[in-house]
Amino acid sequence: MHYGYLNGTIAPTDQLTLGITDLGLLRGYGLFDYFLTYNGKPFQWDWYWERFQNSASRMHMRLPIGKDETYAVVMDLVQRSGDPDVALRFVLTGGYSSDSISVESPNLLILTESIHPVPPVQYEQGIKVILDDYVREMAEVKSTNYQRVILMAEAIRAAGAQDLLYHRDGEISELSRSNFFLVKGTRLITPDRHILHGITRRTVMELAQGDFTVEERPVLLSDLETADEAFTTSSTKKVLPITQVGELSIGNGQVGSASRFLLERFDDLVQRW
Repeated sequence: MHYGYLNGTIAPTDQLTLGITDLGLLRGYGLFDYFLTYNGKPFQWDWYWERFQNSASRMHMRLPIGKDETYAVVMDLVQRSGDPDVALRFVLTGGYSSDSISVESPNLLILTESIHPVPPVQYEQGIKVILDDYVREMAEVKSTNYQRVILMAEAIRAAGAQDLLYHRDGEISELSRSNFFLVKGTRLITPDRHILHGITRRTVMELAQGDFTVEERPVLLSDLETADEAFTTSSTKKVLPITQVGELSIGNGQVGSASRFLLERFDDLVQRW
């Protein structure tokens, strides 16, 4: 059984409720964050909290509790779950508003969830993504608005793909729920704008130091044609190879050595976390 926290109350997830007049429902106004535990400990807690705090500030929502109190809630929920490791989902909604538009008192929800890992075959074969001419509004904020990928779900399935690769005016930004990297020789290249600054992205860039030259810069669609490898990073995907974008095979169309190396580095880190 998974437990959750809502505005000071801890209870089984299915017993927690929000009112129907919350701005998260009426206006789609809310943000979230998501991370995993390894060996019972929240992964990169300081970085995730910093991002969640920054997202709340950008959306003019006050966090009802501080970092230390939130960490205590997280550890309580992890212990109650009974699972060796879980996913944590933070949701901060606009709350209840007297005029249905002003943010007055946000609602904070913290949930534990089961982890749904990527199928191992995708690490061996890589995934296909399709291009989508789209840039998320306020991309640096992890808002609850995932309308685009939901609308495009049928197109993704029809193409035999697993995700979208967003771009605008010839410049790549990110996937619908993860960050994007290209490999050219010993250069690791990742977009630097119109993106969510992922925690796994940040971790991988640190792990790559000494073996790769890491470049944060605009990445163009034309860069795909000369790339040796591509991969995406997120909490659940870790370092997941991308072997095809639309009809274009990346490099030789196979999972490359750099992707494998960085995934091994990441796995080694979390095993020791």
